[in-house]
Amino acid sequence: MNTVSNIIELRQQIRDWRKQGLKIAFVPTMGNLHAGHISLVEEAHKHADKIVASIFVNPMQFGANEDIGNYPRTMDDDKQKLTAANTDLLFTPTPEIIYPKGLDKQTYVEVPNVSDGYCGESRPGHFRGVSTVVCKLFNLVQPDVACFGLKDYQQVQVVQTMVDDLSLPIEIIPVATMREESGLAMSSRNNYLTAAEKETAANLSKALHWLADQLPINKDYNALTQTAIKSINASGMRTDYIHICHARTLNPATTNDKELVILAAAHCGKARLIDNIQVTL
Repeated sequence: MNTVSNIIELRQQIRDWRKQGLKIAFVPTMGNLHAGHISLVEEAHKHADKIVASIFVNPMQFGANEDIGNYPRTMDDDKQKLTAANTDLLFTPTPEIIYPKGLDKQTYVEVPNVSDGYCGESRPGHFRGVSTVVCKLFNLVQPDVACFGLKDYQQVQVVQTMVDDLSLPIEIIPVATMREESGLAMSSRNNYLTAAEKETAANLSKALHWLADQLPINKDYNALTQTAIKSINASGMRTDYIHICHARTLNPATTNDKELVILAAAHCGKARLIDNIQVTL
């Protein structure tokens, strides 16, 4: 695996592959990789000849009260995992390379509506930072396809909407959430959890599965979500939100909708965890 940190070397490699007529897949990450990230690389191999991954802890998507300095950085271990997964190129830019003018003077990309609620409401400015950095990385890598994990379901919808609205010639490939044996969605934030807290955190996915089982037989969505919230809170977590939504627009679901997604976020110990489950009625 070749590793580059500057734009000139990245673009030269991309040009060389394009001259050979090779198809390129892209897997953007913030590092601290786990099996869920590697599953994105494995999926990417099914769709392209060359795989580019990036590791960039994006300051634009962290809020004022979110400590970017404590985000785990495990570059050496990440490189080993990406090499084992047959990644062809790793791009590791610094904030100065991505935002040479500084964040306050950076042009940004904002995706309305789908960015507004849920994690967008809980973390103001977060999705503006996501869409801006993803758009910039897309312009740098110019992939044919890009793989994103469905654990961050709202993020996938934000990126897909941005690609559609800006007519970017990139196919977005959503990849199923990888889970621990307990059902807990794999996440870099799980590293903040103690062993006991990991057991507690599994109650988030259990509540989502209970909700999914109830939806075909109970149309009182408000009552269902309130019951799920009480269950999660009783387990020792603190619910941020649970919402039953239309799977594509993320608008609150109506009883006529058939393609649904249940979005949830909850705090456990030091970690804020997100999860979701899709339901077809």
